[in-house]
Amino acid sequence: MSATIESRVVESGADDYVDEAWALKEQIRREDGVLRQRRGFFKDAYRRSTVYCYLETGQLEPERLVGFAAVRRDGYILFLAVSEEYRGNGFGKQLIARVADNHSSVTCHARTTNEPAIGFYKHMGFEVQRRIENYYEDGGDAFYLKLGSGGGITDRLSRLLR
Repeated sequence: MSATIESRVVESGADDYVDEAWALKEQIRREDGVLRQRRGFFKDAYRRSTVYCYLETGQLEPERLVGFAAVRRDGYILFLAVSEEYRGNGFGKQLIARVADNHSSVTCHARTTNEPAIGFYKHMGFEVQRRIENYYEDGGDAFYLKLGSGGGITDRLSRLLR
């Protein structure tokens, strides 16, 4: 049996894969201690977003969500998650590139203690705009990040994806 990875887009207002996205987010929360949103907040934000998904598909197995980015109309990334076993394969980069292709500005928040996420975003060309104290419900601080425009966002992402 061979599995393939397919890309899908869930338009705003729909909740396709919302339960799978919640389960992936919760798995990451348990393993990495990040993405600590409450279920109601998560589902509401997901439904109001355009969600770019990567799904593992196979002939005998059901589809399995391996990564997603939930994005507001203004290019703000609410959630970005890639399953542990698929990290390092470029899915996070591809998700960012898809967002950048559809938005003139791409922004997000990252917990200041989430060094892997901050490193990833900086590698992708995001710049820290400011630190926000007590941003998270638990009192944690966040960085507000914006994808830099130097050299052209699409060109930079295209080079990273090669």
